Amino acid sequence: MFKMRPKEKFMKLAIEEAKKAAKKGQYALGAVVVDREGTILSICHTTLHKVNDPSAHAEMNAIRKAAKNVKSRYLSGAWLYTTQEPCPMCTAVAIWANMGGIVFGAFEQDALKIFKKNVGVKFTWRQIKIPAKYVIAQGEPKLELHEGFMREECIKLYNLNKK
Repeated sequence: MFKMRPKEKFMKLAIEEAKKAAKKGQYALGAVVVDREGTILSICHTTLHKVNDPSAHAEMNAIRKAAKNVKSRYLSGAWLYTTQEPCPMCTAVAIWANMGGIVFGAFEQDALKIFKKNVGVKFTWRQIKIPAKYVIAQGEPKLELHEGFMREECIKLYNLNKK
């Protein structure tokens, strides 16, 4: 299996993308896909409120765009960097795309803690409580997972959605 050490520069790009999302009235979530050489294949944020698509998560958008850019549904060995633990849907898509691994910042529980205190009309929080590591354990191929990378910086992003 391809082993990659998390790179701060890619997570910083995801964080900057999350900030852009918040300025556009979206959830402050960002994602970056890089190939095994470290070439950026896509940088995206969530667009749920813009396109009214429940699958328009930052990770889904980034994987879709990367696949389009390489003209293949397979992103063999590529890595997904995301500011938050990906949901089961996004984790499964990374597996189906044959990616090498996922690096995420904030845990699902971090988001739940903050959004429970800040229930609003626009920024609500629904989640399927299955951690990414459990989805990966049941999937094939087995992706490498780096949890909580730059977690504190990613947690701060949730404050951008408070209203």
